[in-house]
Amino acid sequence: MDLRRLAGVSLLWALAVVPSLSVAAGKCERLIATGSPDAPPYLWQDPQDPKHLIGASADLLAQVATELGIKIELLYAGKRAQALDEVRSGRMDLLVDAALTTSGLETLDYVHPPLLENDYLVWTRKDSTLVITQPEDLQGHPGALSQKARMTQAFGVFAEQQLSLTRTPNLTEAFQKLLLGEVEYVLAGRYSGLAMAQTLGMANDLQAAPQPVDAPGLFLAVSHNSACNDPWLRGQLAQKMTELAASGLTEAVLQRNIERWKTQLQPPVGAPKQ
Repeated sequence: MDLRRLAGVSLLWALAVVPSLSVAAGKCERLIATGSPDAPPYLWQDPQDPKHLIGASADLLAQVATELGIKIELLYAGKRAQALDEVRSGRMDLLVDAALTTSGLETLDYVHPPLLENDYLVWTRKDSTLVITQPEDLQGHPGALSQKARMTQAFGVFAEQQLSLTRTPNLTEAFQKLLLGEVEYVLAGRYSGLAMAQTLGMANDLQAAPQPVDAPGLFLAVSHNSACNDPWLRGQLAQKMTELAASGLTEAVLQRNIERWKTQLQPPVGAPKQ
């Protein structure tokens, strides 16, 4: 009799615990994510389906979602500032390419390590005699930086106080200034710079220093106001980010999306020339 009573208590306890575990692991089976819509090869609007974003970050996120058994839909939410507002408000759950900032910590839970690291390199003309071994070597030389660039806060302060940088609306104009000799260098991401140089037909005219001067992370960040924000989700995402960083897959994914971006910019075969 005592054994049956004990078994009954154990069964009741198990029934009480299992649903709670199920809720913890399946509270949100679908997350809505967004990010910058114009940052190839990391993210950009899908020309075939403009409501969605594609790119290296999207591919990596899709892999993580599959492994976790949840659905993460990556939607276009407008320009960078609009996307950030959508996540801060909780209307969207996840920002795919969050920059780590003090103000961001007030509204976002950052998942460590970052999904990707965006190494910023010093790009110069092939005939340049500029020798850069450390950021201080840029002092006294005019350079350019896209307004869309998101450096670390520490480097941003250094650049503001110590460097002579022209802010351009985009990376295309920054590289054009470089080729025209209006600046001596451009600060641009390793992969975004490569994608743009190849897209503009400048790859043979430009070179990048191998050593990055800054390496801001592109973080997954969950909104404080998201109904899906719970310890289980953050813990699972952190585990997957750690596994991803150790896998060595990101390089291949980035290279594949550089080619994808270039292919999309090419006119279809048989299209009339402008």
